[in-house]
Amino acid sequence: MVTPIQLTYQEWTLRQLLLDVSDYIGKSDAHARPELRFTGGWVRDKLLGLSSNDIDVGISTMTGYKFGILMKEYLEQPESQSKYKQGVLGSLAKIEANPEKSKHLETVTTKILGLEVDLVNLRKETYVEDSRNPIMEFGSPKDDALRRDATVNALFYNLSTSEVEDFTGQGLQDMKLKIIRTPLSPYQTFKDDPLRILRCIRFASKLGYQIELEAERSMSDDDIKDALRAKISRERVGVEIVKMLKGPDPRMALSLINRLGLYNTIFTDPREVGYDSVDTSNWKKAYDGLQEIMAPNDGCDKGLDCLGVIKSVLLRDSDDDYLAWLLCAFTPWAHIKSTVPEKSMSKAPIPLAAAIAREGIKADNKVTKLVEGAVTNLNEIVASQNTVASQGQDAPTTSPLKRKFESPSRESLGMSIRRWGPRWRNHVMYAVLVGLMEAEDDTARLLLLKGYAAWLSRLQELELLDAHALIPLVKGAQLSEALDTKVGPWMKAAMDMAMEWQLRNPDVINPADGIAEVVRRKKELGLT
Repeated sequence: MVTPIQLTYQEWTLRQLLLDVSDYIGKSDAHARPELRFTGGWVRDKLLGLSSNDIDVGISTMTGYKFGILMKEYLEQPESQSKYKQGVLGSLAKIEANPEKSKHLETVTTKILGLEVDLVNLRKETYVEDSRNPIMEFGSPKDDALRRDATVNALFYNLSTSEVEDFTGQGLQDMKLKIIRTPLSPYQTFKDDPLRILRCIRFASKLGYQIELEAERSMSDDDIKDALRAKISRERVGVEIVKMLKGPDPRMALSLINRLGLYNTIFTDPREVGYDSVDTSNWKKAYDGLQEIMAPNDGCDKGLDCLGVIKSVLLRDSDDDYLAWLLCAFTPWAHIKSTVPEKSMSKAPIPLAAAIAREGIKADNKVTKLVEGAVTNLNEIVASQNTVASQGQDAPTTSPLKRKFESPSRESLGMSIRRWGPRWRNHVMYAVLVGLMEAEDDTARLLLLKGYAAWLSRLQELELLDAHALIPLVKGAQLSEALDTKVGPWMKAAMDMAMEWQLRNPDVINPADGIAEVVRRKKELGLT
């Protein structure tokens, strides 16, 4: 079947350049003229009307590195320099042959006309039982198509004929039907390389496609799950999870992971022996609830748009959105403690959810600390929210900053936010999601959302959303001088007293009264 593709100017120029290089190679006595194809995701995206700056070039008769060297040689010819601008070819980054990492044949990556281009020979793969790293050799276009994870990723664009080639015989039809299907038997496809399970889930959620039924059954097979645990590094698992959660439909990705019974295979700490699995029967409430918060249709009642309040305060940008989905992935582990000690014997085990982030998907320190903080602060956040929500919203006031509440006070709320730190919004989002997951029914769910909306509205009224970044008016040196005491262990408590005073008196800009407050309470600091 012939399907036209509209090339951009840069793509058309790249195509012409590659064909010229192929002709140049074919004119020599040493090499046959290679057939060239754009392969994989670029073809799929172009057929969907999407732009793509990453292009894989499949080469029929030589390695990508050899083709790159001959391209460089061609561009050094006088007639080539008059046709193509100097510097059209970026530096060639060679990827060495490395049998241990399944790179048996040299490839090259470079930048041409602003496009990221990988030069790769067409390949055939043969797998051994205990590794996802295949033995690779030169292959035909059909060999190369059949080795891929999905038929929609196995389409080629022939540079000579300008035609789309479908060597699996199913790729174009599957694009019409919006189906993710493996080119070969799904069981064998996933057994050979279990990373394809995660890639198929990612592409299904990216494209809004359904995974073919037999492929779903194979993904859920216990042997395939065991292969995923045994063959795939946790770093590779993490890369795919991050791509899913940064994609257009993270909820669909998490839903597939849940429905296919893959959660405990993916989100697990390989060091733990006491917790092989966690209950995910209510996890759906968390990711469905997050989707609802991100795209609210209406409020909880006429008086309070609770979904809108939660979204406006906690989900300010795309980074907050991504971190919300990431934290949502760890809600099932919220209340389970780790039994594996830290490398430093002086440190207590971090929360199991954080250990799974670090060890299970090899999250970086920033993400691990985020999950650790969210779990550590969970109970305190819930308690603070419950206290405010239980008081209602009926107290009249003319000045929100001076409004008097029985409990908690402005300084109490502000100090809590300062303890939770700059990521407190993300921690609260985690608490919301855990609460949604644990809500027994719609009534409990509605009360939870109302409660958090009321609590966040209170924080807004009191102008405490940025309390974590509030610069202290009172300095430590001023307290040391006023108390005529050298800096010591007392200082932190004294600075907290001063900050409580500052939060209690938001309009004051002179630190004198704050210093006096600390001096008055010096006995509480153990000073005489």
